[in-house]
Amino acid sequence: MMISLALRTLRHRVAAFAGAFFALLCAAALVCACLMLLETGLRGDVLPERYAGAPAVVAADQFVRQTVVKGDGDVKTKAKALGERAWLPESVVAGLRRDGRKVVTEVTFPFGGFTGHGWESAALTPFTIAKGRAPRADDEVAVDARAGLDVGARLRGYRVVGVTAQALPSQDTVFFSTAQARRLAGHPGRVSAAGVFPGLDRAPEGTVLYTGDERGRLEFLDAEQARIKLISMGGSLAGTSLLVAILVVMGTFALSVQQRQRELALLRAIAATPKQVRGLVGGEALLVGAAAGTLGAAAGIGLGFWLRGQFVSLGAVPANLHLVVSPFPPLVALAATVGAAWVAARVSARRLTRIRPVEALGEAALGSPRLPWWRLAAGLVAVAGAVVLTLVLSGLRTEAAATPVTLLTTLVWTTAFTLLGPLVARVTAALLAVPLRISRVAGFLAARNLRAGSGALASVLSPLTLMVAMTCTILFVQTTMGYAAQEQADAGTRADYVVAGASGQAARAVPGVLSVTEVLRTSVRVGLDKFSAQAVAHHSGTLDLGVVAGSMDGFADGSAAISRTAADLLGLRPGDPLKLTLGDGTPAALTVAAVYSRGLGFGDVTLPYALVAGHVDDPSATLLVRAPQVPRTALTAALPGASVLDRATAAEVSTANPQVTFVALGLIIAFTAIAVVNTLAMATSARSGELTALRLTGTTRRQVLRTLRLETLGAVLAASVLGSAVAVVTLAAFGAGMTGSAVPHIPLPAFAGVIAAAAVLSLVATALPARLALRSAV
Repeated sequence: MMISLALRTLRHRVAAFAGAFFALLCAAALVCACLMLLETGLRGDVLPERYAGAPAVVAADQFVRQTVVKGDGDVKTKAKALGERAWLPESVVAGLRRDGRKVVTEVTFPFGGFTGHGWESAALTPFTIAKGRAPRADDEVAVDARAGLDVGARLRGYRVVGVTAQALPSQDTVFFSTAQARRLAGHPGRVSAAGVFPGLDRAPEGTVLYTGDERGRLEFLDAEQARIKLISMGGSLAGTSLLVAILVVMGTFALSVQQRQRELALLRAIAATPKQVRGLVGGEALLVGAAAGTLGAAAGIGLGFWLRGQFVSLGAVPANLHLVVSPFPPLVALAATVGAAWVAARVSARRLTRIRPVEALGEAALGSPRLPWWRLAAGLVAVAGAVVLTLVLSGLRTEAAATPVTLLTTLVWTTAFTLLGPLVARVTAALLAVPLRISRVAGFLAARNLRAGSGALASVLSPLTLMVAMTCTILFVQTTMGYAAQEQADAGTRADYVVAGASGQAARAVPGVLSVTEVLRTSVRVGLDKFSAQAVAHHSGTLDLGVVAGSMDGFADGSAAISRTAADLLGLRPGDPLKLTLGDGTPAALTVAAVYSRGLGFGDVTLPYALVAGHVDDPSATLLVRAPQVPRTALTAALPGASVLDRATAAEVSTANPQVTFVALGLIIAFTAIAVVNTLAMATSARSGELTALRLTGTTRRQVLRTLRLETLGAVLAASVLGSAVAVVTLAAFGAGMTGSAVPHIPLPAFAGVIAAAAVLSLVATALPARLALRSAV
């Protein structure tokens, strides 16, 4: 019966539920899209291209594994992906050939915008020559059909002697002679993989066998890394989106129930029982949630494809890692939306259904004089939880751990202010009353309206505060980290130029060059923990890592320097042994020579160049050149084909690009902005009777609109203060843990832009429904 009555109510009050419907629709779309990213990370796969012609491919293990024995005796093996390609010893290939099988080996390495291979591996696809012949000499290459080059053309100093009949969908391929490819790959005695014909049942010990679609995971190691990123990002975004959605939806339903308080009180007065009223409100929520969730989940599928397209264009996800589409994300989004709507509606109507009918009518006319005890208690618990999260955040030293806790801290602080909203609104109205009275008519009316309608003000403050807090946190986490890293890099770099595409020997031979440092960037794992790393050679005079313990004097083979953050996490000091796994899975036993303070600028681990050079996918080093008396033009002329940047330009180019984070988390910012517009439009539309009464008492149309603008600007000011306070507290805790400084870097133009955007959105969302309401006023 209550569902039937709820359906009739919805039919006759479409406008009243439009705001809640739109909020739920956006929430379902956001949650569905994020879950699609998560599922793609868990189940997504790529089809093989280069290995398509090989029934089985043998390769080295691309994971570092650790066996853990739990307290109950259970043994569990954990695995983490390597940062570089692990290479297969040719002794394994020889063993496979002794079994009488045909084995085709290959090496893979970057060559400009191409992927380089030896012609020996052409049979893995297979590639065949359409023009010319296969490369045989060291200065010869064959290119694929898509390269747009013909026989006799030149490619980066090599002569094109052949063009293949085939081209791979997502790779530009160039083939060298087998011997030259091995030299360019830089891993003597090792190969990238070995194709086995006609197949293999079991991999040799210490290797991994890839068959079927699994071959794509080996071929595209970046796809495997992207899957891991999608799991982390999708899970974090889905959880954050769901929490934001619940907070927004509860605020929207609270405002909707508040606007219908008189209607629901009348139902109580004519003998409707509390259970019946709760059933009515819950039934309305179920119907609205089901309709909005269904449409939102469908829209979320399209949003998921858009997100994946953005990540592909930014290079975060390879084009051949296709989005997984299954019923799971839409169904979970629908269930979450319906559940959030039902809970929000029941909680919003809780007090109204628990008091006596006469009290309900009184509250509908005059408003509730006090904050319900349960809401006050919940608000205080949320404040306590936010304080605990803030303290926890200040002790986190890794970005993977700190990022989700940062967003959660912001949400919990905002939730606390939302729960305590009526109290915050009363204080806000009292503080705004003084400046508002400067404007005689409009200011006086705005001040009185804010004090009389503190409940409506609280509903408006919630999404506004959330939008300001979330936007500032997301934007300025990036600027805080970027500024700290840049500051450390600037302070520690003593070189005058940064050179790419030249050898250290050639740079040292230039007259006037005082010192040259070769630098390779990679990653290492200590246990299963991943750390950014750099490998350096001849660092004296070009780098100052900010050593705080030990010394870099005599830094050589067997030595390692670690950042203060890594030292604290690992419990290491100078002189301690350090066992780690290089990027390609090679174990190394070193001794900590020094601990330094500039880990954000130079990586958490610094290793000898000779140790790392043979264990990275791209062995070409960046050169730090100290040559104060040599003009840049002269250095460029002395190193033909090299890229020479001065220190300031190079630092600017190497700054991390946060666009992927902004695209992903920007959806949450957009959702909170939609919630702001939605809430303000609902609140203003519900005041049509009040606006008409003001016109009837002689207030001009201009005065009414000015009153609404002042009320809105007052709410924006209060929300900006609250949201900024939440963001500053969160960012200070984040900075204390990640950068060692509790002072966040907040660019004033960006901050002013956030506040201006909140003000513009709020004014537009208030002005449009107000003008529509005033059209019918006298």
